[in-house]
Amino acid sequence: MPFNQLIETLKQQYETHTGWGDSRTWANQDFIKLSALIQQRTGVTLSHVTLKRIWGKVKYDSLPNTYTLDTLVHFLGFEDWRSFASAHQKNDADDISRTDVVAKEPVTAPKPALTGKPDNKRIWQITAGVALLTGIVITYLSINKNPAPVVDADYTFSSKKVVTQGVPNSVIFDYGAAKAPGDSVIIQQSWDTKLRQKVSKWDKQHTSIYYYPDYYRAKLIVNNKIVKQHDLLIKSNGWVAAATLSPVPVYFDNTEVMRNGKMGVSAASIAAHNIKMQPSPPFMLYSNVQDFGPIYSDDFVFETSIRNDYKEGSAVCQQTHLYILCEGTAIAIPLCAKGCVSDVDLIFTDHYRSGKKTDLSMFGTDLSKFVKVRVEAHNKIGKVYLDDKLVYTASSGVVRSKIIGIDYSFQGTGSVDYVKLSNGKVNYVDEF
Repeated sequence: MPFNQLIETLKQQYETHTGWGDSRTWANQDFIKLSALIQQRTGVTLSHVTLKRIWGKVKYDSLPNTYTLDTLVHFLGFEDWRSFASAHQKNDADDISRTDVVAKEPVTAPKPALTGKPDNKRIWQITAGVALLTGIVITYLSINKNPAPVVDADYTFSSKKVVTQGVPNSVIFDYGAAKAPGDSVIIQQSWDTKLRQKVSKWDKQHTSIYYYPDYYRAKLIVNNKIVKQHDLLIKSNGWVAAATLSPVPVYFDNTEVMRNGKMGVSAASIAAHNIKMQPSPPFMLYSNVQDFGPIYSDDFVFETSIRNDYKEGSAVCQQTHLYILCEGTAIAIPLCAKGCVSDVDLIFTDHYRSGKKTDLSMFGTDLSKFVKVRVEAHNKIGKVYLDDKLVYTASSGVVRSKIIGIDYSFQGTGSVDYVKLSNGKVNYVDEF
């Protein structure tokens, strides 16, 4: 099988494996999430930009290297690219072998025609044989006939929130899918395939619960094809603090979070909610999603000061993440103990760097004290400062997208001293 055809087969298997439908409709955020899924399963990070190149979303004339190909097929359960290619070459060979067998069947000379009037037994045998053959042909055609194409215009999909802001928040999906070829369709809350539900094509409504504030893209999927999708903004109604447990997070009241001019939940408060901090503590999330006004990812200044308050046991790396959420993308700034920088990733919208392949040691720091962080972008250039020192410049891949939220994620727990977000028109400040 030619290389290009193998790549197309690879894409089709990813479409089936993720359940995200036709990859030609995948957005930038889908490739960011796919990168995270691949890293989680294989331990190897392929940037979303690399994935977009392989999927033909970004012009790139070179062939992907063997390391990239091995990682892609390892996610699908193959040992390496060679075994993936061999498996599909074998399938082709099997098809050819079956054709050869049919072609080499000896042709039997026809028997002389019967003369005279056939008896009743012969007539019955002929009639039964014709009926059986007809039944086989009809059954074969009914099984193998091509299904009717799925036409996007045949479907409707919309939603409304039960409350305008705050979490948890139930969303009511209204849909029309009566023309679906099967008896059911799929509603997916966002990029995460775990957040999907099979529903009857004859029903008109389905409800889902969203536990985290964020920008989502809900999808209606028919026969593995996304026929309708729309954006959905779940606002937080101020700051939300939650321990990110599955399947339902544990929320904390503001009286436990806002203390002495700082935002943070103590380890004692977490333990008081019967949440174990050992051997593996949860990640503590502080989230604020709202309409900040006309402020965008390519022209802004963000300032904050943060500290990680827990480093016991498996939290020794003190993994800390600052997210500036945007419509369809995000900016992710990692911080950690100095010896743990291999495990961090940096995202600045379409700009991505992995600590596995890039020196990101500048993001290793002493998090036992407050660290000043400044993130800014102007003229499609992104910059990150730590304690007033420029440590990183994103000179490419900075795209324009509306900023809709701020997230802090602390391994164990942590504190935030202040937040500032501005661009000359917008001036958001919170000193708690």
